[in-house]
Order: sequence, then C-alpha cells, then structure tokens
Amino acid sequence: MAACVDKWHPTHAGRLSRPIYRYLPDCTTTTTDRAMPAAAPPASSVRGAAACTCDEVWDEMRAEAQADADSEPILRKFYNDLVLSRPSLESALAAHLSAKLCVPGALPQDALRDLLAGALSAHPEVGRAARADLLAARDRDPACGRMVHCFLYYKGFLALQAHRAAHALWSDGRAAAALLLQSRASEVFGVDIHPGARIGCGILFDHATGVVIGETAVVGNDVSILHGVTLGGTGKESGDRHPKVGDGVLIGAGASVLGNVHIGNGAKIGAGAVVLRDVPEGTTVVGNPAKAIGKKAAAQRRPEEQPGVTMDQGWSDYVI
Repeated sequence: MAACVDKWHPTHAGRLSRPIYRYLPDCTTTTTDRAMPAAAPPASSVRGAAACTCDEVWDEMRAEAQADADSEPILRKFYNDLVLSRPSLESALAAHLSAKLCVPGALPQDALRDLLAGALSAHPEVGRAARADLLAARDRDPACGRMVHCFLYYKGFLALQAHRAAHALWSDGRAAAALLLQSRASEVFGVDIHPGARIGCGILFDHATGVVIGETAVVGNDVSILHGVTLGGTGKESGDRHPKVGDGVLIGAGASVLGNVHIGNGAKIGAGAVVLRDVPEGTTVVGNPAKAIGKKAAAQRRPEEQPGVTMDQGWSDYVI
C-alpha cells in the first residue's frame, strides 16, 4: 500500500493552513507545512513536534466520543461499547465492522470480529490508512464536525475500511474470506469494491452510495470520490483491465472511468463524465465522452492544492 499522506490539523480553525502528514509504522508523523519557507527546519525538530504522542488520531477521537457521551446520556453505552472501551482504533474498527456486517445465525459477530482483528493485526498499514482517511473526511467534508462521527456513521468510511481488511486477506491468499467481506459490505453499505483493488491513503468517499471499483483498479493518495462513481472495465477482457488513478484526483458524482486508463495526478473528472482515454496530470475533463476543458500550470499544483484535497469542483481557475 502506498505511504499514508494526508492533511492534519488540531481544530477546524486550521482549515485554511494545514500541513501534510505522513504516517510512520509507529503512527508518529513527519510533516511538510505549506506555510514553511523554502528552507524547512531540520527533520528532527519536525518529528519532535509531531511525535509528542503516538496516536493523535485515536486520542482525539476518544476525546470526541467522551464529549458526545457526556452531552447525550442516551449515547453513553453506544459510545462506550464501540470506542471508549476499546484499546486502539484497530480494535474499535473490528468491533464496529463486525456488528455491521455479521449475519445472525450464519456469520456470528464474534467470529467476524476475530477475522477482522486478525487482518488488521497482520497488516498495520491498514490502521495507518484508516487514520489518514478519518483526517481526510474531517478536513474535506464540511458536514463532518468530528472524526468520531465519521467513524460511527459514515458508510463511505466504513465501506473503505471493510475493503482494506478484505484486501489484506486477499493479499494473504484468503480469497474466500475476502470475497465474503466484499459481499457483505456491498449489501450493507451499497459500495462494491473488489478486494483485489489497491487504494491509497487519505481517501474520501463522499456519500459513497453506488461506488463500484474493479479488481485491477489502483487509486492513489489524497483522492476524493463522490457517489455513483464507477472505476470499471469495458467488457469481458481479463488481466489488467481497470483504471489507474493518480494522487490528488477528484472524481465527481456519477462519473464512470472505464478500462485500463490512467488518470494523472491532480486531475478532475466532472460529474457524470464517461472517461475512456487517459487524462493528463492536472487536467479537467467533462462530458460523455469526456473531453478536456483545461490544464493548470504545473507550478501551482502543490500537494495541499490538489483537487482531491480542496474538493473544488469548479474550473474557473483553469486555463483553456
């Protein structure tokens, strides 16, 4: 899986000036701030500030859960069972997803929780990606006031984490278990992602209903995908047959990207577009069949300004 890159800030007040964080294996971070001068401070000083606690995302999410539980007593048991009583984000994910995806009498919750927990334990990159996804939702979605709300209620986030667990099982040769998770996630969340698909970090599935991603698709880091999007094939051909989406891409609602086409870094796919050919880096395409309407100057494409991060679906800043 690609390195986890995403933006992070301590409060919503920081939305206009946010650093890019890269998760390390121990969940500490390195950071590059858009406000930094060309000569950045030594890496040791940046790491020292970022690594004051091992797991900032989990700590903050627990604090949010406690605040909600204190303000709404009816939620105390719910928040305690799924967040506050859990030792880690991975443990909470396994418990939450198993409660959502179990089938009473056929697929017991406890057995499914053990399956998910084992996949998350064997693949720590899944937990790092989940943290980046939580930050992406809070940074990019104005409706997401707290990460704990995304974790508990946002089906796009939950479907993506179910896929990450399924992909871990698929990578370990456990195809039957991976396909089980895919099927249950499709039924419960309305999002169908083949467990073979490779998806980066800092991903936002906004609304998510109807998203379909095929087996050989690849999605980069810091990508935002709206509802009704298909990354699919074009027929019965086998082998490598699905799209390759670069970093920082924004794909609008109802768009279809079909075949083994490449979407360059920082591209925008307009709502309802049907893409059958490669899209160059930084290009906006719209229509059926999709056609380019402009390209942004390369010097302006900083990581935090990519469309997948800004969620800017307009094109007035592009030159034709």
